Amino acid sequence: MASLRDIKKHISSVKSIKQITYAMKMVAAARIKRAQTSILAARPFAGEMDRLIADLYSELGEEDLSGSGARDLFEERPAGGPLCLLLITADKGLCGSFNTNLLKAAAAWLKENRGRKICAVVAGRKGRDFLHRLKGLDLEIVHEMVGIFPKAGYVHAQLLSDAILKLYAERPVESVTLIYNEFKSLMTQRIVTDRLLPLKHHILEKAPSGQRNSGDFSFEPRKAELLSALLPRHIGAQLYRTLLESQAAELAARMNAMESASKNATELIEGLTLKMNKTRQAMITTELNEIVSGSEALGG
Repeated sequence: MASLRDIKKHISSVKSIKQITYAMKMVAAARIKRAQTSILAARPFAGEMDRLIADLYSELGEEDLSGSGARDLFEERPAGGPLCLLLITADKGLCGSFNTNLLKAAAAWLKENRGRKICAVVAGRKGRDFLHRLKGLDLEIVHEMVGIFPKAGYVHAQLLSDAILKLYAERPVESVTLIYNEFKSLMTQRIVTDRLLPLKHHILEKAPSGQRNSGDFSFEPRKAELLSALLPRHIGAQLYRTLLESQAAELAARMNAMESASKNATELIEGLTLKMNKTRQAMITTELNEIVSGSEALGG
């Protein structure tokens, strides 16, 4: 049976942990509002970029695209080349199943493409460490970015975009797959596995319906040149939205996890306090019995 001192020390340590988890919850709650505002502002811009790219691409013919940089980013490449995985995770833990679900999705994708050459671009320390630990795969981390959350900005998205476009231009990469956590609400996050490149699939599947007709407009430079100039910015905008989605989802997951941890700590403290009181009561009862027994012995 634990001594009274041991129980008191246990209560003190749990109280210290509760203070830490409560502080982490409050920090995440303070940051989540700004993260929500950022993601709500980025979503319409990313959607309009999708619509603009879809409008331009739908009006271009094969002769317009031939010789332009846009064609290589849109059209499907021959099968059998390397695959690129863009994995976005958190830099830290203590955020519930946020990282676990992402790594499970990444592991499932890697298992599905086992035997293929994989070029990985990773944002977040947890994802980087996970890929470094993998053995028996033909996997190369070509670019990594850690320590950017919870202050991810457009410059980080641009660096990721530059790394992916450079990889796509220099190697015969068949496709680029993006895995990240999408922010749905404070209580819900959703794992997204999407193909970023080639763009044809993304534009046709993800672009909003109801395209505009730009036939009444004159373009300077030509549409193909304008599309080629916009594509790097489009990819940067999509990755910026993705980083903000992941950042908001991580903060929401951490806030919920720390709230649950603080609640569990409170319940544990209550249980330990009850145990301490019972132990103290048992000690007092034992001492009283000894006193009574000694008094009876002397009286006898």
